[in-house]
Amino acid sequence: MISKIVICLALGYGFGCFSTSYVIGKLKHVDIRKYGSGNAGTTNALRTLGAKAGIFTLAGDMIKAVVPIILVRYVIFPEMENLPLLILYTGLGVVLGHNYPFWLGFKGGKGIAATGGVMIAFDPYIIPVGLLVFVGSVAITRYVSVGSLLVSILFPIWIMIRYPGNIHMLIIALVYMVLAFIKHRSNIKRLIMGTENKLGQKVKIDK
Repeated sequence: MISKIVICLALGYGFGCFSTSYVIGKLKHVDIRKYGSGNAGTTNALRTLGAKAGIFTLAGDMIKAVVPIILVRYVIFPEMENLPLLILYTGLGVVLGHNYPFWLGFKGGKGIAATGGVMIAFDPYIIPVGLLVFVGSVAITRYVSVGSLLVSILFPIWIMIRYPGNIHMLIIALVYMVLAFIKHRSNIKRLIMGTENKLGQKVKIDK
């Protein structure tokens, strides 16, 4: 089982290392890591490069989570009894690759779009609940970070509901949540201080 977990983590990490916002930024001759929050993710792409870039980044970061999970589920380990657990490990690899891509000096995004892709591929029934939590909280607060953190909290709760008593899966889901909070440390500080950027604020690019 350990060898299978390693395979899933490695596969996920490889896909996760593709930094959608960095590639889109480079096509526009912009290193997104040098502007805004310095984060190579969806929110900074939206603020720095515009709505179109933000949408493509969101889609790319979610797709790179969905593809390896499909491979594990239907090609690599389709008959495994512990397939849901292996899928969680695959997704965890994606989030780690997204957050810490080796080819960008381990400086990536915050993993929320990737986590969202994992959640959708893992259990599509979570989509309406996840959308309600994220969209609702962002609409009320205007803080994307609040919606992101609440979605990360939703994942282990969802695992507890759908897989009651499975401690291993719950622990992995909690790791997703912890990673989200670690990457959002600065956001949490700004939320406490009341200086967090709200949705719609733009970043000026030097030409």
